[in-house]
Amino acid sequence: MRAALLALLAERPMHGYEMIQELDNRTGGVWRPSPGSVYPTLQMLEDEGHVTSEEQGGKRLFALTDAGREETAGQTTPPWEEVTEAVGENAVRGRDAIGQLIGALHQVMAVGSEAQKERSLDVINDARRKIYGILADDPSAE
Repeated sequence: MRAALLALLAERPMHGYEMIQELDNRTGGVWRPSPGSVYPTLQMLEDEGHVTSEEQGGKRLFALTDAGREETAGQTTPPWEEVTEAVGENAVRGRDAIGQLIGALHQVMAVGSEAQKERSLDVINDARRKIYGILADDPSAE
């Protein structure tokens, strides 16, 4: 968390929630840190003299100090890239596939006939059973 926040702030000053959104976007939704992990880390970085903050429009805007810039100078790979690499390509592809599936189901549920809705739900339920079968190494799930 520490390295990621410092890396983001090396680009420009940001609000805490803005950093959460950036990490979510840069990892394709794989890593969306909670405010409960971001804000205490920012406070720690401020206590250590690596960041400063100021009130701006009712929000705290964080920026790097010289000490913070020195700490980020050695980073070669952005921390969010390390997170997505550790998770693996299939996890990212799976998240995309789920989003597309939900979009298709939502559209059928919004404009499809009752028969189309029923068939779509049958497909979803069948897919769920097959996926659990894969996890259980059930050859009939394929």
